[in-house]
Amino acid sequence: MRNTALLVLLLAVTNVFSQQCDNTLTGIITDLHDGSPLVGATVIVAGSEIYVQSDLDGEFRIPELCDGVYSFQVAHPGCLTQGFTVKISGNMTKRFRMEHHLEELDQIVLRGKSSGDNTKTIVENQLSTEDLERFSSGSIGDALNSLSGVASLNTGSTVVKPMINGLHSSRVVIINKGVRMEDQEWGAEHAPNIDINSVGNLTLIKGAGALQYSGDAVGGIIVAEAPTAPVLDSLFGKTLLTGATNGRGLSVSTQLTKTYHNGWYGSVQGSFKRFGDFEAPDYVLSNTGVIEGNGSFTIGLNRYDQGFEAFYSIFRTEIGILRASHLSSAQDLVRAINSDVPLVIEPFTYDINAPKQDAKHQVARISGFKRIDGLGRLSLHYDFQRNNRLEYDIRRGDDRDKASLDLELDTHSIQLDLDSFLNDDLRLKTGLMGSYQDNFANPNTGVRRLIPDYEKYDFGVYAIADYQFNDHWMFEAGARFDYTFMDALKFYRTSLWESKGYDVLFPEFVVREVGNQILTNPQLHYPNLSATLGATYSFDNNSKLFMNYSMASRAPNPSELFSEGLHHSASRIEIGELALNSEVAHNVSLSYQFQNEVWNISVNSFVNTIQDFIVIEPTGVQQTIRGTFQVWEYRQTDAQLLGFDWDLSYLFAKNFRFNHQFSFIKGYDRIEDEALIDMPPVNTQNEIVYQNPDLKDLRISLQSNYVFMQNEYPDNNFEVYIPETGTTELVDVSTPPDAYHLLNFSSSITLRSTNKSKFTLGLDITNLMNTSYRNYLNRMRYYADDLGRNILINLKFNY
Repeated sequence: MRNTALLVLLLAVTNVFSQQCDNTLTGIITDLHDGSPLVGATVIVAGSEIYVQSDLDGEFRIPELCDGVYSFQVAHPGCLTQGFTVKISGNMTKRFRMEHHLEELDQIVLRGKSSGDNTKTIVENQLSTEDLERFSSGSIGDALNSLSGVASLNTGSTVVKPMINGLHSSRVVIINKGVRMEDQEWGAEHAPNIDINSVGNLTLIKGAGALQYSGDAVGGIIVAEAPTAPVLDSLFGKTLLTGATNGRGLSVSTQLTKTYHNGWYGSVQGSFKRFGDFEAPDYVLSNTGVIEGNGSFTIGLNRYDQGFEAFYSIFRTEIGILRASHLSSAQDLVRAINSDVPLVIEPFTYDINAPKQDAKHQVARISGFKRIDGLGRLSLHYDFQRNNRLEYDIRRGDDRDKASLDLELDTHSIQLDLDSFLNDDLRLKTGLMGSYQDNFANPNTGVRRLIPDYEKYDFGVYAIADYQFNDHWMFEAGARFDYTFMDALKFYRTSLWESKGYDVLFPEFVVREVGNQILTNPQLHYPNLSATLGATYSFDNNSKLFMNYSMASRAPNPSELFSEGLHHSASRIEIGELALNSEVAHNVSLSYQFQNEVWNISVNSFVNTIQDFIVIEPTGVQQTIRGTFQVWEYRQTDAQLLGFDWDLSYLFAKNFRFNHQFSFIKGYDRIEDEALIDMPPVNTQNEIVYQNPDLKDLRISLQSNYVFMQNEYPDNNFEVYIPETGTTELVDVSTPPDAYHLLNFSSSITLRSTNKSKFTLGLDITNLMNTSYRNYLNRMRYYADDLGRNILINLKFNY
């Protein structure tokens, strides 16, 4: 009996040693919430001393495994250690998903990093909290302008409109803490109503690939997210204080967050900024001050299987518009454009007078999610937004303090999303949304309403799938259908209605005639289809190739359809076009990304062909009782935009890094065979950064920014009659300004740091050489130079 047992034991041992143990398990460890890779996770083979760590892409590799069932333990800072059981049979690839909670309160995300969460086949650029804090006294547009491929349309120094790959306004969708912003973004001089100090990180998606957010993002999507609340018992916050010489003002922001280990959390945030008249190198830019006050609070529960969040914010700003941009006669218009200095220069003041904007935006949101076994993560989201926009013209008598434009826009939205992992390699996102919007244009202004009363209904449904084919290939495909119905009530001047041919095109819209006006009820329907198809090829852990095709369809906005009158903050008369069709854009992009400890390289190229592209351009000048203004009209054409941009970062010595950016964009009107108006000129940035963590985290940088002259532009010049002289003068509104070169300096140092607090002092100088220049994309370039030197002192206290 004993001999038999010994024989069995010997046979078993012989079998174990003769078994082929040449299998390899490769895998990736990701955050269960958003799919982002977890770096530095430890994978332990249970019952052995074998362990490996995940790399920068969250990937790991364990060789020399036998056929059989293995248990693995996976540990990561901020995660609960989890066990996984895998049956090994040959070479295999697995994905381990961890319930991750952020413990690092000062998370740093490298600029230009591809997050790969919103879309898998387009490079996504991110700005971290640290990056955003450098723009604490500025705006979202100022921060985004630091990325390649992003420019901005400016109205002076305080109204900054993001532009992605040559497109802006309604073509760029902004998602703020899960809410699609509806703040009358149709105007080039309407900046996003978002407090930059309330944003934890900012993600830029060039192109229309992220269909879960929108199908009409012809230019791209900007996703602003709140700081992550860790699941632990903690109380922390930060306060930022910035003082600036240009504008002689300051901004202050503070935020406090309380979290609990059971998942409950709450946060309150507020900020205030006040600046007087800004200054060009040689003179004051009169009436360009700004006052801004914002606040928000959040309460929520974040657990693995369920959670909810309630959020409210209010954004309030009053912005002065350059006084010299509002002119009283045609002669003044010619003098202003031909003059090297503004026609109106007054002493510095903190007063904000007409012309000016006064905007208030409120957001209330409640959302929740539930993980359902066998189904996935189901999310429900409702938000309400109220945007009130007042624009003040220079008026006399009893109306001097009355707004010339008074719009109130209410938006209700509801969205249901399902995020399912069908298996380790296939992920499916589906959802549907609906929204109702009501715009009220106050008739008591005494001025013809630029935008009429209207109601708008939107419905959308989408599906997106991404499939990890093998270690090298990732595929993504998606489709979305949106339906928009708009019901407006508008008075048209009879002369305009007939000159546009609307009496023939839209006789069914006429309700009745009132004197020399026609009351109409346009009811417009826009069914739109959008889609994306892309692939990512990973050469190795350091380099990837992104290929994407996206089709985006955008219904015309109310401004493009209905504008008729003086747009005060733009200082121009705008005329809409009722017969507009939806834009349809076909965008093809190809990107390459390489990243290691020394190099970080990203090259992006695109061709965007847009059918029925809506453009607004100057067509003449009109004299009114309020002054002389340029007339800008909307029309439709076929357009093509193409370009490329690249980012390069090179660690050429210990603590020294060289950063380089270059952007090239061209836009063409294919019907008129000419360049499109307002295309960003070629520009390049070069920066040398010294950063030493061992020397109180000292950081010093010197940046060079060179903007070339725009050499392709349409000829929109026109002639005006000057009654005072009896002559006709040419008004040159087309010729771009000269190229310019700016130097910027930035530095910061941590003066005190403990386990619970950190105090940082920063010094920044923009336009170091006090260079006089004019930006082609600044609406005020006709009348004045851009900002001169600005010295900023930044104080940051984390506690």
